[in-house]
Order: sequence, then C-alpha cells, then structure tokens
Amino acid sequence: MTAAHRTLIVIIHAPALQDDDGRPTAVVHAMERALPGLRLGWTMSEKGDLVALPQRDEWVAANMTNGGFPFLCNDDDNQLVTVAGQENPNGLAAGSPPHFEIHADLPLDAVGLAGAADVLAGVAEGARAVWGHATPSGYGEIVAQQFRHPGDALHVPPHGLPSLKLPWDRSTPEVPHFLGWLNYWSAAAARAIGFPDLTRDADLLSRARRTASGGWVVQLTDAPLDLDNPAHLDALLRAYERFPQIGGRAAP
Repeated sequence: MTAAHRTLIVIIHAPALQDDDGRPTAVVHAMERALPGLRLGWTMSEKGDLVALPQRDEWVAANMTNGGFPFLCNDDDNQLVTVAGQENPNGLAAGSPPHFEIHADLPLDAVGLAGAADVLAGVAEGARAVWGHATPSGYGEIVAQQFRHPGDALHVPPHGLPSLKLPWDRSTPEVPHFLGWLNYWSAAAARAIGFPDLTRDADLLSRARRTASGGWVVQLTDAPLDLDNPAHLDALLRAYERFPQIGGRAAP
C-alpha cells in the first residue's frame, strides 16, 4: 500500500437508530465543527448533480429512512468531504442486532489530516458509537484479506498480518473487528480489550486522547498508515500482538 492515497475513510459502528433519533444531525454538526469552514449542505441527485439543502438539518431529520441518513457533501471538488449513514443488517457479533454504520470521506491532505482525529471523535461521540476507525483508502482491501472464511484450509493474510474471525463467528460486540490508523474505542470497547494498561501502553498513550464519553481515539503512527513502510507495519503488528481480542483471536 503506497502513501499516494487521496482519501481518508472514516467508518463508525453504533447502535441502530430509533424513532426521532437525533444522532444523524449530531454527526453532521460534529464534522462541521472538526473541519473549520466545512458546510455539508448538499446532496446528490439520481443524475449525479449537486442539490443544495438550505434547510439541511430538517431535511436530514425527514429523510432518515432504512435505518440511516442520505448522502451529504460540501461544494468543493478540490477538498471534497462526504458522509452518509445506513443500517447494516449484520450485528457486530453473533446474535447481535443490526447496527448503524456511518461512512465519511475526507481529503488526504494537510486540512483533512489536521482534522482527522477530531472528525473521528466527533462522529463517534455524536453517533454514540461502539468502535470505529479512520484509515487511508485502500486499507480496507488489506483488512478484507485478513478475515478467514469457512473452507479456508490455509489462510495467509498479506504483510504477515494475523487472521481475523468474521463478525458472525465472534461473541463480543464491543470488541473491534480490526485495527486502523486512527481507532475510536468506546469506554466499553476499551474495557473489553484492556486499554489502557499504563505498564504496556505508554507508546500508544503518547498518541491517544480521551473523549467526553470516556472513550479513546488511539493513533498507531504519526503519519497515515502505509504498510509499505516497515516502521508502520511493525507498529500495526505490535498493536495486534498487544490486543489479541481484536478480530476475535482471543477471548477478552
């Protein structure tokens, strides 16, 4: 994976939306606070044209269908920011209910990177998330190869990364499915994986911060994760070794 990716992908997993749920609006407001000057005041028509939303908050509240909220973006092709929410019919573990999943894209430039941790924290807190991550585009392809599927006689993920259990083969919904570059762990998720441990997590804590709800944003490397960088790959491998619960590799 090279460092030339242009997009930072933010994905958040949270409990399913309820009737008259204010979390979609809270998510949008959090993104706008995190990136000064951002206005997510447009959506996309079926023809791919931008449609202005002068009453954006009211529009979001009125269009919370299918357990999510529609696509929103700014009006800046040079620094495009997008967000949308949907109900994922799969649970975060075996037997758990469907959940609310938010996807946001930021430019992988100085502005996007400066606000990335604030966006992740704000979106996660606004959604009352269980866990989430922010990682350069393309990383998802690596993670997909880490999941072991039924019938895989010999499973060898790329870069020497560990095999991970699929969500429906796991029993603890609070435990993240994998590690990203920036990781949001709710208070429940942090407890489930044993973070922080002051004797073992000094390096991670030097790049971590607590959120208002008691969760954590934990950054694995100073620059966006690039698995062609040996130091970055080593940091990711050490984090997987530190948290064997992540990906269902050990019972919490």
